[in-house]
Parts: sequence; structure tokens; C-alpha cells
Amino acid sequence: MTAVERAAAALDAIASSGRPEIWISLADPDTLLAQAAAVDARVAAGEELPLAGSVVAVKDNIDVAGLPTTAGCPAYAYDPAEDAEAVARLRAAGAVLIGKTNLDQFATGLVGTRSPYGAVRNAWDPSRVSGGSSSGSAVAVALGLVDLALGTDTAGSGRVPAALNGIVGIKPTRGLVSTAGVVPACRSLDCVTVFARSLDAARTAVRAITGDDQEIAARRIRDRALRPAARPARQVRLGVPFPEQLGELEPGWREAYDALVTRCRAAGAEVVPVDLDPFLEAAGLLYDGAFVAERFAAVGPFIARHRDLVGEEIDPTVAAIVLASGEPTAADLFDDLARLEFLAVAAERTFADVDALLTPTTTRHPTIEAVRADPVAINAAMGRFTNYANLLDMASIAFPAGTVSGLPFGAMLTAPAGADDLLAGIVAEISRDGDGVELVVVGAHLSGMPLNHELTARGGVLVGPVRTGPIYRLYALATTPAKPGLVRVRGDAGGASVVGELWRLPVAGLGHLVAGLPRPMTIGSVELEDGRVVPGFLCEPAAVADAEDITAWGGWRSWVAAR
Repeated sequence: MTAVERAAAALDAIASSGRPEIWISLADPDTLLAQAAAVDARVAAGEELPLAGSVVAVKDNIDVAGLPTTAGCPAYAYDPAEDAEAVARLRAAGAVLIGKTNLDQFATGLVGTRSPYGAVRNAWDPSRVSGGSSSGSAVAVALGLVDLALGTDTAGSGRVPAALNGIVGIKPTRGLVSTAGVVPACRSLDCVTVFARSLDAARTAVRAITGDDQEIAARRIRDRALRPAARPARQVRLGVPFPEQLGELEPGWREAYDALVTRCRAAGAEVVPVDLDPFLEAAGLLYDGAFVAERFAAVGPFIARHRDLVGEEIDPTVAAIVLASGEPTAADLFDDLARLEFLAVAAERTFADVDALLTPTTTRHPTIEAVRADPVAINAAMGRFTNYANLLDMASIAFPAGTVSGLPFGAMLTAPAGADDLLAGIVAEISRDGDGVELVVVGAHLSGMPLNHELTARGGVLVGPVRTGPIYRLYALATTPAKPGLVRVRGDAGGASVVGELWRLPVAGLGHLVAGLPRPMTIGSVELEDGRVVPGFLCEPAAVADAEDITAWGGWRSWVAAR
């Protein structure tokens, strides 16, 4: 798919998704398609662009030239003169920027509900929270509306929403990705993060936005013995908390975590129980100590000047949190710095024995209604395993680790600064599910189409475009959402080649998809133009008796565009 075709598909998908709360602003369609055409021209001229054709969303506390930056507060909005450095690097790598996403206002929250632009609903269950603060970015990726998205992470904002929406969220070592052009939450702790539906896609994006001369990060980690680049899990020692330190988890999550630990052992990793108390105490310092003063320094004066907007353009919970964060004294901060230094030494001792910590990403997946009834306590509990990472100067990756009661369960690996490649290698190894199963799709499950999320939510990864052999007819079925039916015909019945896509899903993901497949859709053997025979979506022949034959359009996307 060319960049122009992918951008057009993304526009169609966003328009039909019924998820307006994901977005705060979108690029003008003509401007977007011009961006995409410029990328196609660069590729045609011979440039190697690692993100060519990728459609990207950006959290609206990160500057994108041509679109306002609001940080989730209309009164705060300004028009940036230039892209944030991370955004500029994405464009240079061939990405097409489609819009700015909703967030917990001023990046204050882990729930995704604290925004005057509306609560962002979860990609799997709209009654539940998306997680935050990078809520819109995570859901846009999980629903397949975009390929990649940028978020930020101070206390878990780039990892919690990844876990709750079944995608990958990478929080790099602080300083490896520039925060120039980012509205600060806590300036010394903030990180730009990446969301994607696969680890490989996320890593490609992180490499694209990583600076060539990040001297601050280099100085900070140069005296530390860096962990080696990706190693097989059989050579890795993983630290796991003592059972009582997991705390209260969503029903079924403890069992899902235990099953993941078992899989890690089966993959050859050595699992070592570790004391999580120093990490948990450090996590408590982030919001229960004086470090919150940096949050007040970032946006506190603005909120104080606009108290009349609280309850309208300024979220009341955010306002209360930020204004209270101006109360700690300098003496309080120095006390907490001394305590953090002690805890950091204890954490370093832990990593003398293990390569990484393996934990759940968060503790629960509440409904939107529950968070509205208790917005502070639930939010605080969700950061149990994420709040300490930036204070203790660590890298972290959140990744899908199965489902519980039909919703994602997410796990997380965390290690000291500089261990980014090691973490990615471990995640790749313990997430392996054979080579997966290929699946041909020709209709509403195509990239950018309304049901694409059913593939991405089950770990599906796009392999590329394909065509069937010239032995099929395509029909428009009277279903909601609209979808086609692909039917194989006899050699003398005027069959044709139909455009589709080839996806690869984990075995368990395909099984879950098939179990919920409604009639008249079926999964059967689809013959491709190159002679391969691959599982794919077909339709019961009886269902197309009165349906419109749209074979002449060549494919579902062309027919939809013509309508």
C-alpha cells in the first residue's frame, strides 16, 4: 500500500469508527494526502524510509506544526511554530501525521477520563477506561486507525494504556528521545513513548526518533555497565515480586501473571524472586512526596490564573492535584531526594542478580463509571508497577500477555537505563507463539476498515497486500457494519482476482477470532494469485443469492470508496 492509499484508508476508518473522543484535532485531508504523496515521491526517488506509509497519531501535549497544542485544555491552546523533535524525526523517516489525540489533561492521570474533550473509551470494551494519560494515542493504535502513535510517560502514561488496550508501549531510557516541544508534566522525568501493535513496529519507531547526540542520557549511563543487546530468554534472569507484593489485582490477572512466569521458565529464563519494596517505596514518592512540585512548576501557575474555568475547560480533579502540588517545601524535596538516593542503591543491588523485573503493567481495569465515582483512589492504585521507573531512571516495555474474561492482560519488563535493546529481546522471546498463522482478509477487516481492530486486538500483524487467484466472486452483504462475501466459483463461472491483505495472527488469537465469527462468514482455504493456499475469510454461498455482485470493482476498498 502506498502512503497515499494508507492515508486515505485511515481517513475512511476514522470517519466510520464512531470514536470522536480519540481526537482533539485532525489534519486537513488535502494536507494529509499531500504529505503522503511527498513520502511516495521520496520512496520513488530511492530514499530508504523506515516508516514510509505509516500513519501516525500524536498525543496533544507534543507539538505538531500546523495543528494546535492543547495539552487537553482548550484555554491553554497555542499554535507551535515547528514540530517537536520527535515528530520531526518521524516525518524524516517517512511517517504521515494524521492528528492530535486526547489525553488526561496536562498528562495528569492513568485513566483517560480527565478531559473536557470526553473520556476515551477502551478499544475492547467501551464501558471501561482506556488508561491514560496517553489515552487517545493507545486506542487509535489498538483500533487500527493508525499504525503508530506517540505518547508521553511520567508515571506510566505510555504503558498503562498499552496494557489495557492490548498493544505494545515502549518507554525508552530517559533522554534517548528528546522532549523538546513537549508540554512538561514533570520536566526532569518525562519521556516520549511509542505505541504500536507489534514489538517490531514499535522498535522501528523508537529507533527513528532516538537522537544521535543525546549527551545527557549518555553521561548518565556511561559509568553503568550496560546490559548487552538482545539475548535469548534462556540466558536471562528475570526478577519477579514475592506473591504478597503483587497487591490486589483484577480478578484473573494473578493467574494470568503466574501463567506468564511459567512460560518464561519454559522459554529457558531463570526466574528469581526479588524484594519489590524499594521500588514500591520509590513509586510512592512520586505523588505522595515533594516531587509533585515539578508538576506545579509546569502548569500550576496557569491553572491558578484560570480558576474560573475549573469544571468547564479545566478538569476539577486535575486542578485539585496540580494546585496541591505547590505545597511541598524545598526542605521536603531535599528529604525526598535523600530517600530516593537510598532506594536507588537498593534497586541497583537487585539488578546485580537479575537482568529485568517482570510484573503486571497495572493492577486493574475499571469501568468509566467506577472512575467517575472514585477518580483519585482508583487512579493511584493503577500506577503501582509503573510509578517508580522514571524516578529510578529505568527503561520499560509494556506488552500483551494474553486475555482474561475477554479483555487484555498486559505485562511489563523494566530494567536500568540503557537496557532498552535487552528488554526488547526478552519480550520478543517470551512473546513468541511459533510463527503464527496467516489469514487472508478481503473486506471489513482490511487495514483502516471498521473490523480491523478484531485482528489487531488479537495480536494480528499486517504482512502485506495480496490478490486471490482468478476463481472468486465478491458480493456486498446486507450486514452491519457492511462487509463483503467472497465465494469461490467454478472455472467456467467467470471468476476474478480480488484484492486483499495477508495478516499473521498468534494461534490463540486466530482461535478466539474464529470462535466469535458470525454467520454467514466462514474461514476456509483461499487460493492466492501466486498459487499459495492460505486460510481466509469466505462466505456461505446461500448468503449471496440476493446480494449485489461487486466483483468488477476488484476489491472491497475500491467499492467502498466509490460509494
